[in-house]
Amino acid sequence: MIQQSHDQLDETDQAPEPPSFWRSRAGIYLIVALVIGGLLLGYEHRVHILSSGLLIWLPLLLCVGMHFFMHGGHGGHGGHGTGDDK
Repeated sequence: MIQQSHDQLDETDQAPEPPSFWRSRAGIYLIVALVIGGLLLGYEHRVHILSSGLLIWLPLLLCVGMHFFMHGGHGGHGGHGTGDDK
């Protein structure tokens, strides 16, 4: 009987990875439901959103601005965990 090394078994016996939750049927349904719910919520409250002036838009603009400025320090979304911390 021929014995294969541990590395050869790992390469040939790997099971395919399951898709992420967001690409599964349940994840897609959840995304669609959240989008529809958000659109309906925005439609029902459109008078309050549009008539509030700067009071509602200022926090939203601050959040977007903080997101862009804070990600500038580490190279964007892909910069996490790239250091050699062995």
